[in-house]
Amino acid sequence: MRFLETVMGIPMSIDVRDDVDARAAAERAFRVLREADERFSTYRPDSEVSRVNASPAQAAETARSADFREVVAIGEAAARASEGAFRIRRADGSWDLDGVVKGWAASRAAQELRAAGLRDFCLNAGGDVVVSGSPGGGRRWSVGIRSPHDASAMLAVLEVADGAVATSGAYERGAHIVDGRDGTPATGLLSATVVADDLTTADVLATTVFAMGPDGVGHALRSGARGVLAVDAAGRIRAAGDLAFARPVTTP
Repeated sequence: MRFLETVMGIPMSIDVRDDVDARAAAERAFRVLREADERFSTYRPDSEVSRVNASPAQAAETARSADFREVVAIGEAAARASEGAFRIRRADGSWDLDGVVKGWAASRAAQELRAAGLRDFCLNAGGDVVVSGSPGGGRRWSVGIRSPHDASAMLAVLEVADGAVATSGAYERGAHIVDGRDGTPATGLLSATVVADDLTTADVLATTVFAMGPDGVGHALRSGARGVLAVDAAGRIRAAGDLAFARPVTTP
């Protein structure tokens, strides 16, 4: 069974291969994603993050929700570990938690599916995925990684079992990822893909690698990544860690 919904302004899908009716579980998973958007979207004036940014003096830390504090804690830990390359505040001091929220929310949504007893599924959150079990026949899930040069081409197809894959790049939203160490747009890489045990880790580390540039590959492997696939500014492929390829890497 396959379910599709637009959340956070992007298409998200759940592909369930268990031989059960998964509609209720999928709805609970999508509800988790919708609630995260309602709480953390900077495009919603009524979201918690918008309210905190609008009145920081009145939004004492003790008044913030447990979810807000959890996401901030994840982001602050990533910022410390990367010596500031990963950041969760803009130059004006306001919160920008986008580098954490999508992976964190999708990880929680996947937990809802597992809690419902599902074992074989793929949750795709706008290209970042969580996979569990097998699509059938004991095979691993195939996860395509888009080429940073051509939206219609695949850089690689990874085989992944019980894990998560996240990719950061500038090819869709432009230079939106900043190296927090100096506040300039990150330009050392064209794309950075991280495979990890969970999507919170994969998503945060993919953003961190992209912000740090080529030096971020080693950082990610020391910080919980199973493997990293990056394309540097010159178009060179950097593959490190435990990566299984269903299709050979295509040189950009």
